[in-house]
Amino acid sequence: MTTTRRLHTQQDMRRRNLAAVLYAVADGGPASRARVADRIGLTRTAVSTLVDDLLAAGLLAEAGLGHSGAPGRPGTVLALSDRGPCGLGAEIGVDHLAVCAVDLRGRVRARAAVDSANRGSQPGPVLARLAELVTHVHDEVTAAGLHPAGLRVAVPGLVSRDRAHVVQAPNLGWRDVDLTTGPLAAHAPPTADNEANLGALAELWIGDPVCRTGDVLHISAEIGIGSAILTDGRLLRGNRGFAGELGHVPVRRRGEPCACGGRGCLEQYAGEAALLRAVGLDPARAVADHPGPGARSAYLGGRARDGDPDVLRALRGAGTDLGIALTGATHLLDPHALVLGGALAVLAPWLLPSLTAELGRRLGTAPPLVVSRLGADGPLLGAAHAVTRAVLDDPLRTGAAPA
Repeated sequence: MTTTRRLHTQQDMRRRNLAAVLYAVADGGPASRARVADRIGLTRTAVSTLVDDLLAAGLLAEAGLGHSGAPGRPGTVLALSDRGPCGLGAEIGVDHLAVCAVDLRGRVRARAAVDSANRGSQPGPVLARLAELVTHVHDEVTAAGLHPAGLRVAVPGLVSRDRAHVVQAPNLGWRDVDLTTGPLAAHAPPTADNEANLGALAELWIGDPVCRTGDVLHISAEIGIGSAILTDGRLLRGNRGFAGELGHVPVRRRGEPCACGGRGCLEQYAGEAALLRAVGLDPARAVADHPGPGARSAYLGGRARDGDPDVLRALRGAGTDLGIALTGATHLLDPHALVLGGALAVLAPWLLPSLTAELGRRLGTAPPLVVSRLGADGPLLGAAHAVTRAVLDDPLRTGAAPA
């Protein structure tokens, strides 16, 4: 073996061992060095050396004394640091912008959001407004002793495999937008992902435990509808990275025209814009009257609770159309569970009766339906956690630990 190859092999092994120590604490909770060694199967001497490096890098912190469960004196308890690297997550919605910062312990340390009419707007001004929010959050967490390890942006559209370009975002009217240049790159290197993908990853990491077992189809909605497929804890991205566009699966042969260029897409019958139209509200007017993530679905839910017959009828129809689309997806993917996120989670009490009836009629036995507890916050939290997970996965690559 050449010297270069041997060095690479040693560094790869060290990288894996550093990550193993971090995940032992992240997944198993605060623990002594001895308990960490037991969890990952390395010697206490080896773990002690790794821990010292992670303490020096600011990824771990000592949190007092505690018993490991074994005989002897209590040991120093290790926890993930709350003053080291953090993840910046951003979201570009049709009518809002949001940014948050999450530390390695998973706590939201800063957050900012503004209403912003982004549909049909040129990307430059929108990204400049988003950069202002990023700067605000960046400055807040820096004052608290944190340093951002990266920036992930959730967008309502298709993202290139290199996560640098928004290929197409029909509900924004954007095509081929490069996020890696311009104001977003001022504080941390930006990458992007589809909002449904990041919502699904948030469910995997901090949501319902069902998302951590088997294959899961996550369905979410804002103005449109998106979905993401988790298989064995990983996203199924497809050949071009565009997998999961459930909102553009046709459910009516001669249906309404869609922004994607097709007709009869699910999005035209079960997305927020479609529901607003169905109850006689102009989506553009409703966006102005009820801005922000989750506000329109909360408004529709309030009218449903009040027994508004038009809203109830629209939600029943949306549930049926969702059932048609999810029947095909279930036959194709055979998922362990179906998870409703975003606006669908808020409106679930009125969608579920017709949705489950349609699935039962077409499938007989349908996968369990789980309602997300993250709701409209899923994509933003998923974006921030994607950055912190990258630190845990590879502390050497992120520059967080000494080489």
